[in-house]
Amino acid sequence: MDFVELTEKEYQKFWENHPQKTFLSAPKIAKLREKTNWKSYFVGVKENKKVVAAALLLSHKRKFNVNEFYSPRGFLLDYNNKELLTFFVEKVKEFAKSKNGYILRIDPYVIYKQRDINGDIVEGGEDNSHVVEYLTSLGFKKVKNENMEQVGWMFSLGLEGKSEEQILKEMQSSTRNTIRKAEKLGITMTELSYDELDRFQNIMEKTGARKNFAVRNLEYYQNMYDLFHDSNEVKYYVTELNLKEYIEKLKETKQEKEEKLSKLKDDKDNEGQRNNIISEIESLDKRIDEAKEIMKTTGKDIITLSGSMFILIDPEVIYLAGGNYEEYMRFNSQYIIQWELIKYGIEHNFKKHNFYGIPANINEHPKDYGIYEFKRRFNGYVEELIGEFELPLKKEYYLIKLLKKLKGGK
Repeated sequence: MDFVELTEKEYQKFWENHPQKTFLSAPKIAKLREKTNWKSYFVGVKENKKVVAAALLLSHKRKFNVNEFYSPRGFLLDYNNKELLTFFVEKVKEFAKSKNGYILRIDPYVIYKQRDINGDIVEGGEDNSHVVEYLTSLGFKKVKNENMEQVGWMFSLGLEGKSEEQILKEMQSSTRNTIRKAEKLGITMTELSYDELDRFQNIMEKTGARKNFAVRNLEYYQNMYDLFHDSNEVKYYVTELNLKEYIEKLKETKQEKEEKLSKLKDDKDNEGQRNNIISEIESLDKRIDEAKEIMKTTGKDIITLSGSMFILIDPEVIYLAGGNYEEYMRFNSQYIIQWELIKYGIEHNFKKHNFYGIPANINEHPKDYGIYEFKRRFNGYVEELIGEFELPLKKEYYLIKLLKKLKGGK
């Protein structure tokens, strides 16, 4: 086995065909990181001139003039091959130390223990706890869930071999009904161009302020667009509602209800049905008045409801980011976006729709449980990755950790 620096082309070819492939380990991510002063390297192992392991290594200067090394979703190799893993770790460690590295971080795209829709471990399912043992035996330290840079727990829906009808049938009936109702409202999806990304950014800022989470700046979304859009690997959407058309639909529905009411005989047997229709008409009147008020307040006939960002790299469609305007959440437009991208995934032969991040240890009902609840309504399963690990390379590792702790860091 030979440890080598790979060309970007060599790494790209290996990455494209690797089962652990994801956008974070893509060569394009190196270009993204370089914009924020990270240096990138492609390294690998060749056996009989064939690449059998590879990693994107990113390096950034920290305190005391030492460098942090990070392999996003790396390494790309067979973690069951202990000989290969040991060799690669030792060689990457030597490589990083030769470039004044004090730490090496990895967060492999490898499932820890297979879990079901409720987050419970599947008996007899996939179990890679031995990989964690391998890594710790090589000197890696497990990072706490709350301190990890990337998502450690996800929720996914398998698409392979399934039809739209089957996916609809298997999701919660309330979700199916919500999708159908939202479709009837006339909600539309619009894909944003580069020059329109500020619309998505504004939605994210409003959502982040409301839910107290950090939001990427506009430049990040623009950079991702530049890197991935031409290859159809990133898409930004907003949902919109034409209020005039919406009001007309409501009026048409109201008229149908009124006609149905007028045909009911005025006797005791129909009293319950009559009261239900009257209640529906009152609800329609309320929604019509609300829509008119929105038009008056905003001065707009068409309003933006929500926005989402998706990464589309085989084998998965990833729902990377999304948000809503709080005042329009009742229109449930995010259900429309998810359903449309699920259908896109089926049509284009993606293996799964990855709703992405959920809180860790979800079966214990942690904080922000509602994020998971929304995603599980579509059916699917929880995915727990093996997590993030860090390998100390120089004594500065311990000093920098101590300084972070003294400053209140984690």
